[in-house]
Amino acid sequence: MVPVKKKSKCRTRTRRAHHALRSSNTTACPKCNAAKLPHAACDNCGYVSGHVSLPIKEAEA
Repeated sequence: MVPVKKKSKCRTRTRRAHHALRSSNTTACPKCNAAKLPHAACDNCGYVSGHVSLPIKEAEA
């Protein structure tokens, strides 16, 4: 089956206007000031909250 009328570029692009990617929300780690996701452990130092800290493996040379 073939469409009866062609959809214009404007109509197609208007429909897809909200499909753009959004940047992820990051906050600064209170211990090392590295960027991290909110409510998640820091990748740099392992800090989670005031009384919890996760151990981080050191990179092997």
